[in-house]
Amino acid sequence: MKRILIPTDFSENAWNAISYAVQLFSEDTCQFFLLNTYTPVIPSSRFMAPIIDGVRIEDAIRCNSETGLMNTVERIKATFNNEKHSFETISSFNLLVDEVKDVVDAHKINLIVTGTKGASGMDEVFMGSNTVRIIKSTKKCPVLAIPQHFDFSAPAEIAFATDFNRFYTVSELSPLVEMAKSFNATIRIVHVQYEIKALTELQQFNLNMLRKYFTDVEHYVHTVSELNSVSQTLEVFSEELDIHLLAMLNYQHSYMERMTREPIVKRTAFHTQIPLLVIPELGMEVHTKQDPQQELMHTQS
Repeated sequence: MKRILIPTDFSENAWNAISYAVQLFSEDTCQFFLLNTYTPVIPSSRFMAPIIDGVRIEDAIRCNSETGLMNTVERIKATFNNEKHSFETISSFNLLVDEVKDVVDAHKINLIVTGTKGASGMDEVFMGSNTVRIIKSTKKCPVLAIPQHFDFSAPAEIAFATDFNRFYTVSELSPLVEMAKSFNATIRIVHVQYEIKALTELQQFNLNMLRKYFTDVEHYVHTVSELNSVSQTLEVFSEELDIHLLAMLNYQHSYMERMTREPIVKRTAFHTQIPLLVIPELGMEVHTKQDPQQELMHTQS
């Protein structure tokens, strides 16, 4: 059974992320955890009343949170009515990112689904929204970010952006492979280069390993020249090939990190309207395996 965490602030943006997740996993047995965090306003002066109409402000905010979660569950059941899905609500007086980490640990969450706001939703991710904070702090499960106005479409075409400079493990890629198999999707491995040149021996080795991992799914390799930025290049690639989902691994010097560090003037052109699956680096497992450079030397000896 999949265990999926969806933070919500009861906005239509958050509802769209919930709607996408419920439809994406309509054929799977899932337990959804709907999370709302709140931080009661602390009076800035002694003249601000902690009680209004006989109700403590903290109690009122907690009640609104719990009521909002209950109404959201009722809306989900009324809209989708899927017997394979169950729902648990979590109302917490805590900072969102801190509570997300706690819930992931306590409930062994497999996936976090969250929404991004506005026509330039991914810009906001890279410019310090809650979504990017969740992505940067989450080390134990993937994060799926859904643009605000994205209507659900089964992911028949999935892009996996990589520079082949890092050795990927089976566990790191399993969420991507599992999704591709579930929807009989094609994975398009996209490599962005500032100038097109031959792969190094290490890059070629990592590409060959990727092909082995993707043996059971249809996949192709695309090498593209970088345009104004990595983000814009991936956007154009996604539009031209009608990509339904963009996936990246999040590690040091990855495309994901490069995109978050791009100058704002370059990021403002990135208005992708497709979901982004960010897979965390599983550092512990990497260290328990044979070093890829040593393995490369072994295969050549």
